[in-house]
Amino acid sequence: MKIVVDKDIPFISGVLEEFAQVVYLPGKEIVADVIKDADALVVRTRTKCNAALLEGSSVKFIATATIGTDHIDLEYCAAAGIVVRNAAGCNSGGVMQYVYTALYGLASRNGLSLGQGNSFGTIGVIGVGNVGSKVASLGEYLGFEVLRCDPAKEREQTLAFNNGYIQLKDFKDYYSLDYVLENSDIVTLHTDLNPSSRGLAGEEFFLKMKDGAIFINSSRGEVVCDDALKKYRDKLSGIILDVWNGEPDLDLELLEMADIATPHIAGYSYEGKVNGTVMAVKALGEHFNIPQLLNFKVVPPEKNNNFFSKGNLTQNQISEYFGNIFPIFEHCADLKQNPQNFEQLRSNFKYRREFYVI
Repeated sequence: MKIVVDKDIPFISGVLEEFAQVVYLPGKEIVADVIKDADALVVRTRTKCNAALLEGSSVKFIATATIGTDHIDLEYCAAAGIVVRNAAGCNSGGVMQYVYTALYGLASRNGLSLGQGNSFGTIGVIGVGNVGSKVASLGEYLGFEVLRCDPAKEREQTLAFNNGYIQLKDFKDYYSLDYVLENSDIVTLHTDLNPSSRGLAGEEFFLKMKDGAIFINSSRGEVVCDDALKKYRDKLSGIILDVWNGEPDLDLELLEMADIATPHIAGYSYEGKVNGTVMAVKALGEHFNIPQLLNFKVVPPEKNNNFFSKGNLTQNQISEYFGNIFPIFEHCADLKQNPQNFEQLRSNFKYRREFYVI
């Protein structure tokens, strides 16, 4: 058996060699000639798994160590009998950490007051899956009013209630996109990339946002229309961007406009990377019936003692706590000064540890 693996997936080197011939390559070098005799691929978002790559190959299984699957042509794979597994929710804690580290950092730097009763007291969370649900929950813990928008999740909740799986006390309120945009001081995107979400944040989207609101995107760059965001830049108090159209070739004008700009590393926590790799390896074990891989785990080099309790902390103290774990402005400066090094900055990023709310 031959497995081709993205060499930038951490903690996987040496794990599969007992069971297969393993070839490690950069994601963009995983091309048709290389994988034509492979049985399986383990990839990240940098490898586009479509007919151009897979046609005529022996690949029957793809594991992606990422939440998203927009880099994989799922319809083609299904028709070709190729099984696809993703690492759903693997880096949700890291993205949650990113959102609030960036938000509190921006607020402290620009003198903005956060939380209910203040100028920036309402957060609109668009997309309430693995990531968005954690962002929403932490927002409520920190004292924000949270407006959730996710029609699919709202339908799931109603169905679960009607079938007796959840009680009324566990219900979450959901709101229309228009209502969230018109009533949120902060809007953060956590949608999958699909035909209905591509270009979601266009002119109408930004026109409906409150004057002076903060916009955050750590989902996918293609969810945003860059020209629309640039057009309405002066309407917003802040822009925080981790993902970009056309990565790694960024819109330099938009990069300059962003208050906080990072090279697609919102989910780059140690815990998130461990989760993604473990889920990919276990998926391989399940598919190819390799019991040893089902027990795979990564032992952290040191215990994570990042426990967070809001208590009586001030906004600036919370900002300082988050920033000490994740110095986001350093990474922003690196990207703004060297946008041509986007991929290198991602590859060389030192994984941060997440924090846990107690």
